[in-house]
Amino acid sequence: MSNAAKPRCAWAKNDLAIAYHDAEWGVPQHDDRVLFEFLALEGAQAGLSWDTILKKREHYRKVYDGFDPRKVARYTEAKQQRLLSDPGIVRNRLKVASSVRNAKAFLEVQDEFGSFDSYVWAFVDGKPIQNRFESLKDLPAKTPLSDAISKDLKRRGFNFVGSTIVYAFMQAVGIVNDHTLDCFRHAPCAKMK
Repeated sequence: MSNAAKPRCAWAKNDLAIAYHDAEWGVPQHDDRVLFEFLALEGAQAGLSWDTILKKREHYRKVYDGFDPRKVARYTEAKQQRLLSDPGIVRNRLKVASSVRNAKAFLEVQDEFGSFDSYVWAFVDGKPIQNRFESLKDLPAKTPLSDAISKDLKRRGFNFVGSTIVYAFMQAVGIVNDHTLDCFRHAPCAKMK
């Protein structure tokens, strides 16, 4: 069966989205740098399409120092201004400032819990939620769990972490497996921890 003929989630429609879907989306992530990257990118995506972020992702990695939260937390006002003049990222003042604020809050969570991974995966007792949706229209935009995580993140000083953004983050990092049942990635992701 060719790559193009594989049944996959209906949202993966172009080469970049297909590559992301097939290799990353729904795969449980436990690396704090990767978790910070997705948290930052999901915040940048607010109000935009994920395709827009995927197109800018490599450039984001370059100008955001590989999404090292320690480096991002130290971004000065001058660095943020340079980012705002860079057409390779989403040039939104609130989103750029939020990435720096969230990096600082991320470091505080690491200090308290040993890692962001330990913190965020504790919401599901370290086990991904295995959903069994038949079509894209069945997927929720948010859940009571994403509401709870969003509320706790905000309490800890994060922003651009509303429940819908948090649910997208949960899907991206495999806290929930939202591959539809007909998708060739559903079963493999269901076996991952």
